[in-house]
Amino acid sequence: MMEANSPEIVIIGAGMSGLAAGIRLAMFGQRVCIVEKHTVAGGLNSFYTRKKRPFDVGLHALTNYVPAGARGTPLAKILRQLRIDREELALAPQLGSAIHFRENRLAFSNDFSLLENEIAREFPRDIDAFKKLDAFLRTFNETALDAAAGSARECVAAFIKNPRLADVLFLPLSYYGSARPNDMDLPQFAIMWKSIFHEGFSRPPDGVRRIIKLLLKKYRAAGGELRMGRAVTQLRARAGTVREVVLDNGETLAPRLIFSSAGLPETERLVREENAAGNEENVTGSGEKKRAAPGELAFCETITVLDADPRRDFRWDTTIIFFCDSDTLHYAPIPPPTLVDQRSGVICIPNNYDYATAGGAAAAGDDGPADGWLRVTALASYAGWRALAGNDPAGYAAQKRAWHTALNTTARAHLPPVADAAFNAAVLDTDMFTPPTVERFTGRLNGAIYGTPEKRRDGTTALANLFITGTDQGFLGITGALLSGISMANLHALR
Repeated sequence: MMEANSPEIVIIGAGMSGLAAGIRLAMFGQRVCIVEKHTVAGGLNSFYTRKKRPFDVGLHALTNYVPAGARGTPLAKILRQLRIDREELALAPQLGSAIHFRENRLAFSNDFSLLENEIAREFPRDIDAFKKLDAFLRTFNETALDAAAGSARECVAAFIKNPRLADVLFLPLSYYGSARPNDMDLPQFAIMWKSIFHEGFSRPPDGVRRIIKLLLKKYRAAGGELRMGRAVTQLRARAGTVREVVLDNGETLAPRLIFSSAGLPETERLVREENAAGNEENVTGSGEKKRAAPGELAFCETITVLDADPRRDFRWDTTIIFFCDSDTLHYAPIPPPTLVDQRSGVICIPNNYDYATAGGAAAAGDDGPADGWLRVTALASYAGWRALAGNDPAGYAAQKRAWHTALNTTARAHLPPVADAAFNAAVLDTDMFTPPTVERFTGRLNGAIYGTPEKRRDGTTALANLFITGTDQGFLGITGALLSGISMANLHALR
């Protein structure tokens, strides 16, 4: 059934990029509708409530933090383009993070000079090469939509001859944004270099829900339409253009433009194109319409809620630790029967931000999370976890419990020691997500959070009025997703 008053623009997905695109378009009078299959917005960076306790999904940190008043930065552009007052975000800067790579221990913060000094201390023979690499990356225009793709490993190797230092630098940048095994696209590497090492981490006191609620408020105030709990089941195309968007309740929309944040291969699988005989078929796998390959890098994460203050009670005062316990970094898909790769990962303690200085938070008396939190992320096998979830639910649950304990043990080896009895006594609640969890709640094939390695920098697809936003467009993290939505809306609808 065709809707009588169909929107001009349909956005698939109420994640960060979809909401940002929607706000931008609605601000300029476009009749826009966001269609979201779930009942909670946020996509890859969302939240849920369990036992009346809020849990963040995805958000360890908001990257690209800069002090108030800084101009010409990604954060400043987002605030300006979406007409958001910085005080509304109440961003608290990190206390300080670290890279633990075997015996090498390096601290870094929102002040780049700390990392530079740490490199000079741990790798004195390579500091000049590091500075030259940094100078190159600082002048690289990573946000240009025509930025040349290429291997970041090859670029770094041209400057850094020490393979251990190269791995040290790739460890945090890969875990926070690479869809390519053991490498990154050069533009994405430059994005992450600046956003993590030069600008750094921050977090709202109440986590990702503050950002989502703010975006939803802005979108509705601008007049945008939001349909939650509605999935797009088909994109019907003819003569190289999407003509109809079909929803799971049978409704059919006929927008002028479609922006999808569902992922490139996931979006391509929605397309049914009318052929010369007038019959519908899947988009072909040849020529210009060759489908993008799904991503293969999947992750699991454990969450532990503590009746303890990590800094006061355990002396855990680091915000995020990127660790690697092997001699080299292995950042690649994990084949079964192995379920989790414990050799490297990320430890995040959301309590360890300077909430007392968060703009807008101190006045509200918000000192950050009420409980203590420990989050541990590692590479995981999609195929292994998928087989368990489908064939052996009891075994799946048992493996989740076992790996939760194992990953916490790995993480605690990188933190000041706490007696097992004291730690276990402080545990209030636990949870864990696996690659099938990610696939179920985000629709990402293979549970690949960072999507396909085949990014579309200009957002275009084989169909003239269908555009990609978000991770598969090529900008990374929450900041990147917001910029992606803004950039694609500006480029394809507001020029």
